[in-house]
Amino acid sequence: MDVTKDTHSKVIGYLLWIFGFLGAHRFYYGKPVTGTIWFFTLGLLFIGWIVDLFLIPAMDREADLRFTAGATDYNVAWILLTFLGVFGVHRMYQGKWLSGILYLLTGGLFLIGVLYDFWTLNEQISIKNAQRG
Repeated sequence: MDVTKDTHSKVIGYLLWIFGFLGAHRFYYGKPVTGTIWFFTLGLLFIGWIVDLFLIPAMDREADLRFTAGATDYNVAWILLTFLGVFGVHRMYQGKWLSGILYLLTGGLFLIGVLYDFWTLNEQISIKNAQRG
């Protein structure tokens, strides 16, 4: 019997979808390439953004299958990254205090670190959760 852990939330997905024309929900569900495309094209001129309204349930199921559940919560980390990323709070939440303080003092390493974390946060958490398992 395959029991899938719920690593990502549709509620958070739809909350980030509100900012989806900037790709936030696509990054959240582990799709950094299309997240970057959405960021630079305003969700492919808002058309792709509207289509994503209907694709979020499928993206949520795929993310639940792809990433490892555990003590570090994806939803908390993504909310912290999306709204407080330049302050490094999402890194401190993961126990990465040194880089979190560095982000705090440098504006998320001059935003480049925040962009890196948008691309890799799911993998960072998945690895951390697998190590604890």
